[in-house]
Amino acid sequence: MATLPETPADLPSTSAADAARLRLGVLDIGSNSAHLRIADLSPGEAPAPVRSVKSAVRLAESTDRHGVIGRPAVGRLIGAVREASAAASAAGVGELVPLATSALRDAANRDDVAAEVRAATGVTLGFLSGEQEARLTFLAVRRWYGWSAGPVLLADIGGGSMELAYGAGEEPELALSLPLGAGRLTRHHLPGRPPVRKRTRKALRAHVRSVLGEAATEIVERPAPVRAVATSKTFTQLARLCGAPKGKAGPYAPRGLDRDDLHGWIPKLAKLPDAERARLRGVKASRAHQILAGAIVAEAVMDVLGLDRLDVCPWALREGIFLHRLDALSAGRPAGPPFEGAGGAAGAPCPVPVRPSPPEAGERAAAVRLHAVGTA
Repeated sequence: MATLPETPADLPSTSAADAARLRLGVLDIGSNSAHLRIADLSPGEAPAPVRSVKSAVRLAESTDRHGVIGRPAVGRLIGAVREASAAASAAGVGELVPLATSALRDAANRDDVAAEVRAATGVTLGFLSGEQEARLTFLAVRRWYGWSAGPVLLADIGGGSMELAYGAGEEPELALSLPLGAGRLTRHHLPGRPPVRKRTRKALRAHVRSVLGEAATEIVERPAPVRAVATSKTFTQLARLCGAPKGKAGPYAPRGLDRDDLHGWIPKLAKLPDAERARLRGVKASRAHQILAGAIVAEAVMDVLGLDRLDVCPWALREGIFLHRLDALSAGRPAGPPFEGAGGAAGAPCPVPVRPSPPEAGERAAAVRLHAVGTA
């Protein structure tokens, strides 16, 4: 976990020069973790990272066959939201966007879980649709590569879903979400322990290609992309596995994933137990169990769409949210759809002001007070 600031000098300035600046926190609750990213937003500048706090929640692996998230995972989620709220308050965050993606969004007991989180922490979780996730991630990719990228094709493999988007502008012409997340496929199609038989891999590949079918038709009918791009931890880890630079090389180091390299790794991953997969370069222990399913999906996407290589973009959904809010800040307007204030669409993520509690006995209070934002 990142270290929290200890002195007032670490907090954002309140001078006139900073009047247009917003310190925004995005709390992204995914299949495996709750990840708070904090960045300073200032018109005319790229989002400036400030701090990152990440906690394991393991929602996907705690979801039963009826789609119900188990009690231990709900407890982990509440703890993670409390920790993120305290970190946001301590860091001087001006607004917090708390949102949940596929694992909680698609859960049978999502409303009960969200209500329990709200009662225990005061934080109201919002939900983005899969299409909205695809659009915001596409925005991040477009801004990262710029107009010279031409028509862009985006693929993002999460724990519960996979997003695809295509377009020549800043908004995608096509944005889709498919139930092809690495965690979901592992639970439903690769439930046993490795080694995974060839026939099992073949059956999963056939399932993926079947689901991809209609989406692929819509994409291949459009002009070929100038740049095909991948985002997400799954693609980043697969690229590293296949030889891409380490994260320490920084965000500007070119990273990519070649289909031929990936194809060679799939039978190797199928033979290895999770503990040995976690020793491979780029593969984290928390994701080792689902890296094979992720590799099969990634290869199928590249094969069906006729892609030999995907460039891996360091910006993804959270950066798309930062940019969306920055655009509104620059224009002097509210955040706008899909982020709604009080009275907006039920379940939509809502940027809320964060008001740090005053220090008590020399220490910062852990609680963060959240107040709904009205839409003028």
